[in-house]
Amino acid sequence: MFPTFLIGLREGLEASLVVGILVAYLVKTGNGHRLRPLWGGIATAIGISLAFGALLQFTSAEMSFKAQEAFGGFASLVAVAFVTWMVFWMRRTARHLKAELHGRLDTALTLGPLALALTAFVAVGREGLETALFLWAAVQSTGQSATPITGAVLGLLASVVIGYLLYKRAVNLNLKTFFTWTGAGLVVVAAGVFAYGVHDLQEAGLLPGLNTVAFDVSEHVPPSSWYGTLLKGIFNFSPKTSVLQAAAWVSYVVPVLYLFFRPSRPAAAPAAPARQTASV
Repeated sequence: MFPTFLIGLREGLEASLVVGILVAYLVKTGNGHRLRPLWGGIATAIGISLAFGALLQFTSAEMSFKAQEAFGGFASLVAVAFVTWMVFWMRRTARHLKAELHGRLDTALTLGPLALALTAFVAVGREGLETALFLWAAVQSTGQSATPITGAVLGLLASVVIGYLLYKRAVNLNLKTFFTWTGAGLVVVAAGVFAYGVHDLQEAGLLPGLNTVAFDVSEHVPPSSWYGTLLKGIFNFSPKTSVLQAAAWVSYVVPVLYLFFRPSRPAAAPAAPARQTASV
């Protein structure tokens, strides 16, 4: 439940913040009467995101075993690529997000209601589609049961509540710290999804080394035990792990966490203008 809760909380709060910025700007600029197309765009983005998740599930369910493994493997790799890009994108542009959205709204207000709805749809839809894909991949990797889905729903509900309280200024949350540590948590979750995707491609016969085992601790960490379930849920740990699967996990999590926590380079100071020599 924890990985999907973290995904729902982190990704949902990003979307909630975007919605809060859009709504607050329209209200503060005297355009509160133009909120209807904004909510229409947001509702459409949510609906398409849910339909996308359902399509992923339906498509995979209709496939043969090897086709399911190949589809799940490639989808997991794509989901990891998207969430990695989004984590670094948010880290780099969070401070400018409000100004960027305000600029888009100013343009949309001059073009009409359809442009306003499209602005909201694009801003929220990007988050929604990414969340649907990553949640689907995470649920597949932890097992198709109600527990991971429940965690995702609880995370999304919590993000909506926190987003509303932030909009009403009822809570004061250090967003930089929040996104830093939840981003690091998502990197660890993504590493497990990445390794699981590699394992799926091995089972589909698209990658070699399925039976080349790096370690097998099934006797000491039974998959059905509470600690085996916990390790599987949080880190996607498999008691019997292939060499390629273990190498994939390490090769992802080590460099990505290093780059994520590496301090940003300060911008170079502009050169001082050359002094003009006074004429005598």
